[in-house]
Amino acid sequence: MKLFNTLTNKKEEFKPIKEGKVSIYVCGPTVYNYVHIGNTRPMIVFDLLRRTFEYMGYKVTFVSNFTDVDDKIIKAAKQEGITEKELTDKYIKAYEDIRRGLNLEFPTYAPRVTETMSQIIDFIKCLIDLDYAYVVDGDVYFRVSKDKDYGELSGIRIEDLVAGASERVEDKGVKEESTDFALWKKTDEGIQFDSPWSKGRPGWHTECVVMINDIFENGKIDIHGGGQDLKFPHHENEIAQSRACNGHPIAHTWMHNQMININNEKMSKSLGNVIWAKDLLAQLGCNVYKWFMLSSHYRNPLNMTDEIVNNVKKEVAKVENVIKSASLYLQVEGVNDDIYDKEKVDHMVEALQDDLNTSLALTAILSQVKVLNQLMRTKDKDSQLISKEYQTLLKMTSVMGFVFEPKKLDEADLNLYKEWLNAKAVKDFEKADAYRGQLIEKGII
Repeated sequence: MKLFNTLTNKKEEFKPIKEGKVSIYVCGPTVYNYVHIGNTRPMIVFDLLRRTFEYMGYKVTFVSNFTDVDDKIIKAAKQEGITEKELTDKYIKAYEDIRRGLNLEFPTYAPRVTETMSQIIDFIKCLIDLDYAYVVDGDVYFRVSKDKDYGELSGIRIEDLVAGASERVEDKGVKEESTDFALWKKTDEGIQFDSPWSKGRPGWHTECVVMINDIFENGKIDIHGGGQDLKFPHHENEIAQSRACNGHPIAHTWMHNQMININNEKMSKSLGNVIWAKDLLAQLGCNVYKWFMLSSHYRNPLNMTDEIVNNVKKEVAKVENVIKSASLYLQVEGVNDDIYDKEKVDHMVEALQDDLNTSLALTAILSQVKVLNQLMRTKDKDSQLISKEYQTLLKMTSVMGFVFEPKKLDEADLNLYKEWLNAKAVKDFEKADAYRGQLIEKGII
């Protein structure tokens, strides 16, 4: 497996910390609203990374968190007239519905910030004890200047930073340096937690590093992933805190996916072009949605236009149609083997092992569609060969997380389908048309 490591800016051969095991952490959502399609790109990309490792035989521990404490959550709860807990529960459920709808594997662990508070407080104490953090009027800040390697992930120098660049909570102007970021914020608004410094809430950048510390041995993981927008300051600040408290970087490999554009424009609320994942999923279905998301390499921006989506629909339809026709043929023939061509599947996975080259992997699937179509058009069909190539196609799509489920006919429907084939064979067009109408109504053909 070769992966592009954002930390070193080059593609590297992956070497796990522990033989046969892979640890992955991906930053999850702040749950104050429904997720938009941009939020689902890392969900799909890193699910595919996980599936690829699992196909290779690795045991994967996959963690993705929920930020359920935030200023945006307080504001949204007030607007909706419900408690912050009710709001976050609502949007966590909506997020998990999207995960199910996209056939994504659930994380091994999905910690919430509210359930990790004691660990967060202990971690901040560690930073204070080591003089990497300081307290001002109940707030706690991280001393960025004390970390001599700060900026190694993003390439941003401390001297180039401006005041407030790393803040999600309004800066009170009491920090030692404008570059310092909040670990704990004193507040009397919204949900608050007791701490040695004040009633308040943790800073955003501390949450993920603490969850990694809490779950993984020595607070160190193989791969840390997320969107390109999190590279700075969020991921940079995670690294700084881990280096300070643990004495080592948090992850060996950093992976970042690029953003999604709509008709060559950045997706943003100000432009009014935000597309909610639930709406697009309802419109396109799982397979078209995921095929579109994987049609461009994860490190490239993904542009969404009607033309691109229509092309994706056509490609997915090719897969669906040949699976349907081959499945019906094999049921008529009574062939029910599950043997597939492992070499072909391995060849597709080789593309994924090259820093998730999804476009090449999808091309391999379409090539298999052509193979199966050619066999289905042959006059003297070889049912065993068709079965093998059919099962190979199913395996290829399932490895990538698609859901192409062949329709299994009960005895009555199978007999109806056979009657239609027989009527066509003897050119009894009246009966054939009648049977065809019934089959279409049942969604069989």
